[in-house]
Amino acid sequence: MTEGKIVEWLKKPGDRVGRGESVLVVESDKADMDVESFNEGFLAAVLMPAGSTAPVGETIGLVVETEAEIAGVQAQAPAAPAAAAAPTPAAAPAPVAAAPVVPAALAAPAPVAVPAPVATAAPADGRVMASPRAKKLASQLGVALGSLRGSGPNGRIQGEDVLAAAGQSAGIPRVAEGTGPAVVTANGNGKGAPAAPAPVGQTFGKPGETTAFNTLQQAVNRNMVASLEVPCFHVGYTITTDKFDAFYKQVKPKGVTMTALLAKAVAVVLARHPQVNAATSPAGMAYPASVNVAVAVAMDEGGLITPVLANADTTDLYSLSRNWADLVARSRTKQLKPEEYSTGTFTLSNLGMFGVDRFDAILPPGTGAILAVAASRPTVVAGKDGSISVKPQMQVNLTCDHRVIYGAHGAAFLKDLAQLIETNPESLAI
Repeated sequence: MTEGKIVEWLKKPGDRVGRGESVLVVESDKADMDVESFNEGFLAAVLMPAGSTAPVGETIGLVVETEAEIAGVQAQAPAAPAAAAAPTPAAAPAPVAAAPVVPAALAAPAPVAVPAPVATAAPADGRVMASPRAKKLASQLGVALGSLRGSGPNGRIQGEDVLAAAGQSAGIPRVAEGTGPAVVTANGNGKGAPAAPAPVGQTFGKPGETTAFNTLQQAVNRNMVASLEVPCFHVGYTITTDKFDAFYKQVKPKGVTMTALLAKAVAVVLARHPQVNAATSPAGMAYPASVNVAVAVAMDEGGLITPVLANADTTDLYSLSRNWADLVARSRTKQLKPEEYSTGTFTLSNLGMFGVDRFDAILPPGTGAILAVAASRPTVVAGKDGSISVKPQMQVNLTCDHRVIYGAHGAAFLKDLAQLIETNPESLAI
């Protein structure tokens, strides 16, 4: 994180501020976080209004020790710039002579613990804390924000809270670009089921409009541009999934998701192929101590995030599924901690729910490989004995950093992955 967008000031000039009390909400690349005051006193001035973007360490507000100092600081403080213009942040004013002025600055890029939600989103002064998306949805759907309980940080109302109050689906973030497992089902006409419609609240531009990239999209854009500097190659494999699909039907009633099942299969094979789990570093090839599978998830407001299933090779399948459900729920409200979306050693991207035949995924920075999973569909297969049958098959394509992984490494990994899925998927539950 190098900069943050100010989502909302929780305090206004003149309000008392306690040490450790949340003063504002800042949107980083992929999460919203509360910024706490390091000092006790009064918020004297807001230098950067909600909607502004400021670099880490920039002075965005001033806290003074006594109420008597507020007027002096406000007289010296520069006028807050308009949020829409997003100019370069103004320099901090000189301290008041009577007493030192302590700036409240954006926190350094270190992990910030997400606080537990409180029972109500309405503070003592009657002010309702809600995200910009929640306010927009509330206006569109006619929902009174003051009557809602917030599920966000410090009880802040999220868009999903408004949708739930209106009786509409919250639209869980989709694995890769879709919402289901990598299996194409058939409808009454025998054709693949159409892709699910975009969830309520998803933001898209209208024809003829130009919309600015949000913070998450900007982060994705930077990563994609950085990936152009990596010499990549692609290797594909066709995997028969009849046994895998049958095993999934057995464990699905126990809460196992297709995402967790795929991640577990990939992780078990990665443990036997450490080269494919490696990545480049300034010192050379870096071999992680654990197998952390990141899964690409498309967010409703645009952009991607990659929640990480840590130690996926050694975590049992059922715990892995519970972990994934928790990660998805918290990614929906942008409450993931940095280590929960930035520590992946290998990435999984799934477009199978759209019926995609095959695709090549772009390598995320900091990892050595990403696996693109397409749809499993009935295919005419010729047996070694010349017989012909119809079996479900899916295409998987591996994108590799050629500085670390060579063709033989990628091919061996895919061969072992196919063998596991085709012959012994039951072992994933052991």
